[in-house]
Order: sequence, then structure tokens, then C-alpha cells
Amino acid sequence: MIRAFLFDIGNVLLRFDFSIALRKLAAQGEVPDPVEVMARIDQIKLAYEDGQFDRAAFLRGAFDVLRYRGTEAEFIAAWEDIFVPNDPMVALVEKLHGRFPLYLLSNTSDIHREYIFRHYPFFQRFAAGTYSYEARTSKPGKAIYEIAQRQLGLEPAGTFFIDDLLPNIETARALGFQTHHYHYDQHDALLAQLGSKGELTPSWSHSERSGGGKVGEA
Repeated sequence: MIRAFLFDIGNVLLRFDFSIALRKLAAQGEVPDPVEVMARIDQIKLAYEDGQFDRAAFLRGAFDVLRYRGTEAEFIAAWEDIFVPNDPMVALVEKLHGRFPLYLLSNTSDIHREYIFRHYPFFQRFAAGTYSYEARTSKPGKAIYEIAQRQLGLEPAGTFFIDDLLPNIETARALGFQTHHYHYDQHDALLAQLGSKGELTPSWSHSERSGGGKVGEA
């Protein structure tokens, strides 16, 4: 039986494309190739999302490796603007809200968390979340799942976890969570799995396939 849902954010609730940010950053720095921009900033990004240093240290490090000439506000605006709502999943969240507690488990930063809660109202449907930058550890490591269990009061056997990355799913399965390895081009596979568990009615499934219930677009 499902008693709660636990959602990843990136490429589950929101599709994202870092290349948009990288092109903007390249245009205002001394590293003109967006691929090289990502290579230089990647380790800083991962450490930031793991809570190894704060926003100010992340910005200092990024400005340094990119020789970035813009302002902090311009950098943050570029770094934020990478998301698009995954409308079928947003519609599913609306259907599940009120029937189940909904929670988040995400490898993310405070910049992105603040942005998505500010711009996408459907995130208010979630009761709480565990985030890598606060937990100071990230998926697929076991520790962040154990932190989520304690913080959110989750019992793995009764919690359905949805994530787009197989290593994250494998850790959750090993800990006893019910899981779905999600891809936004195969949303019907999620609906079918939930239907087999008796959590979706046929009318709900039709609504999700047809893209009904769109909310939260910027």
C-alpha cells in the first residue's frame, strides 16, 4: 500500500537544460565555449549542491574559474533560468494532493530551490522536502535517504519514490522504498504502475495522458 509519495525534481517535476545558462555565462566571461564553461564549473556546482560551501563561496568560485564579467544578479538570473514544468507530472501532483502526503528529495542548491518555489505554485502542494545542500550529502548515497526518512517521517515500504536516474532508484529499492524509474517521454509507464496498485482510476489516467490539469507555468 502506498501511504506517501516522494518526488525528485529535475527531469521529473521540472525538465531542465543547463545549456541555456551556459550560453549566457559564456557570453559574459572569458571562457567562450559553453562545454568548457560546464567543465570548469561542474566541480564547484556539485560541491555547492552538497552543502560544502554557501552561495557566496559558489559565486566567488564560479566567477573566478570563468573570469565572469557580469554581476551576481546576472549570474543568478542565468543559473536559475533552466526549467520548464513537466505538465503531465504537474497534473498528477494535483490529482494526488489531498489523497496522499507529498514530499521532495532532490540534489539541488538554495538558488534553484528558492527559484522554483517562487515561480511554480504547484510546489506548494508538497508538505516538505529533503535537499542535498541542507543535508550535506546527495543521491545516490544512502545517507540522504535516511535523513529524508527521519525528517519527513517516512516508512520506506509505504513510500513511492519517483526519480529519473537509475542509481538513485537502486539505492531507494535497497532501502525498501517502492520506486519508479521515470522518463518524461514515458509518463504512461508511471500511470500504468500506479494503476496496477489501485492508486489511479481510468479517468485520472486519461486526464494525465491528455495533458489536463496544467498548473504552475511561469
